[in-house]
Amino acid sequence: MHRFYLSLGSNLEPERHLRAALRELRARFGELQVSSAYESAAVGFDGPPFWNLAVSLRTDFSVEALNDWLHALEAREGRVRGARYADRTLDLDIVAIDGVALERPELREAFVLAPLSEIAPEIRVQRQNSTVGELWAGLQRARPGAPIRKLAMELLEDSEFPPSRK
Repeated sequence: MHRFYLSLGSNLEPERHLRAALRELRARFGELQVSSAYESAAVGFDGPPFWNLAVSLRTDFSVEALNDWLHALEAREGRVRGARYADRTLDLDIVAIDGVALERPELREAFVLAPLSEIAPEIRVQRQNSTVGELWAGLQRARPGAPIRKLAMELLEDSEFPPSRK
């Protein structure tokens, strides 16, 4: 079993698509650790703001198998792959495994660091020789008032499916 950390995002009907993703993740993988949701401007293109959050789950899937499962979930939610910088119904990325971050350029962005540091600030980012929490703190110092806003969590909760908080 491995602990995977995912970054979830959407800027097209984000509440609907993120709720659906959380439901499917919980149905397939059981208990989840879920961050608050954050809103930030689209990066690299003009578009509606994104909602992002981080999720931790345990599974015996390989990285490849989990990535395939996540891509299938994106497709079920209407994701059309194409341009790197474009609107998304749902974007699901594996960003860390067992407490070690993958080499991903998004790990320099507030939309990944803020939610991930909320649930797992201790994740090691080897290339920067830092933790996610340290990188997020440094980004906040470097860009005070970074264009990211924590959303009220009830936007993603409902009585049928409240996200876990462990």
